Amino acid sequence: MRIIKRYSLHNLEMLKPKILQWAQQYGEIAWLDGNDYPLKEKSYRALLAVDSFTALQTDAFNSFDKLHEFQITTQDWIFGYLSYDLKNDVEDLHSQNIDGLHFPDLYFFQPKKVFLFFDDYVEVSYLNVVSDEMESDWEKINETSYQKRDKSGNNIQIASRTPKVKYLQKVNDVLDHIKLGDIYEVNLCQEFYSENATIEPLTTYLHLNEISKPPFSAFLKLNHFFVLSASPERYIKKTGTKIISQPIKGTAKRSKNAEEDMELKAQLAKDPKERSENIMITDLVRNDLSRIAEKGSVKVDELCGIYSFEQVHQLISTISCEVSTRTSSIKILKNTFPMGSMTGAPKISAMNIIEAIEDSKRGLYSGSIGYFSPEGDFDFNVVIRSILYNSSEKYVSFSVGGAITINSSSEQEFEECMLKAKAMRQVLEIDSHVPRH
Repeated sequence: MRIIKRYSLHNLEMLKPKILQWAQQYGEIAWLDGNDYPLKEKSYRALLAVDSFTALQTDAFNSFDKLHEFQITTQDWIFGYLSYDLKNDVEDLHSQNIDGLHFPDLYFFQPKKVFLFFDDYVEVSYLNVVSDEMESDWEKINETSYQKRDKSGNNIQIASRTPKVKYLQKVNDVLDHIKLGDIYEVNLCQEFYSENATIEPLTTYLHLNEISKPPFSAFLKLNHFFVLSASPERYIKKTGTKIISQPIKGTAKRSKNAEEDMELKAQLAKDPKERSENIMITDLVRNDLSRIAEKGSVKVDELCGIYSFEQVHQLISTISCEVSTRTSSIKILKNTFPMGSMTGAPKISAMNIIEAIEDSKRGLYSGSIGYFSPEGDFDFNVVIRSILYNSSEKYVSFSVGGAITINSSSEQEFEECMLKAKAMRQVLEIDSHVPRH
């Protein structure tokens, strides 16, 4: 049984570092932050879940069935992630590339303590505790001090898993597949990593979030597995019987000069290559949703809308549908996973090409972080613009990628990857160490 109370919220930005510092005492933390970004279909300003009551960790084998059992057994809040490699449960695929992180393929936990942040109040929900503990915790949170640091304290040297010359050849290999008609579009990614590395996860995350301010930011601590995510992209959201997905495809850099920035934004809006990337994936998402949607309910609410973030402008489309009340939450996920923006089209061909051409196992990168409510609603991001850290093995990783289509230039694709890597490089303080050649 959960005890629920509300507390007044005066300044969420001031409370964020305090409550996250307080949360570090627990082995499991999930923080999801919208950063008040003006994107449609928001439920909460932020959510925090801490202190596992029960948990599920598994590899990809029968992973969605296990998650379904876990969800219907708890009928409660659960938070966690789906790694990209759950593709092997959805289709007859495999993952044999290098994996330095060794995260479980799926990890969810039922938290004892949940905080839901609205405009002017926090709804706090505690499982199997007395009311006094809630009051005591809220006092401690407000009394917690967080000292902002100029330096993160990270000790890290980053290497590229795929040197530039090799990456350029991989783009050309994908283009050969496109010319042969094997594929229309592939999302090609590359990993940057560091071994024998130590970072300060909370400090690094707060810095990353501060300079990015994305709508689907996340901080995960699952014992020694950490995710510091500045994701701008939603994978999929369920509210009652309504489903929405918001794939991102199409990127342009930003300028500090306002006039030039507006021109870059205008160019992105009409760029035929960038728009074709987005439209192909929008069509793929429409097809995925049609598997679970009520007949005739799939629609494109917005096509190639332009949204600006701290480092880049992006094209985002919104696709929605209605589902039957008899359709389970896990069935919806399984029939749309992995998200089309991180695979390509056709999806299965793209995933086979990705496995053959990329050098690293994607793992949680291009997977998804999110939550289920007790009613079975959910909201999941796409794990991009994110730093992954296994503190027990002292391994740090971040990956970047982009969509390859017939009109792609290998040099331009490489530069787009470097643009997307900018924020991660900045917070890890390794700008001078990441090789570009």
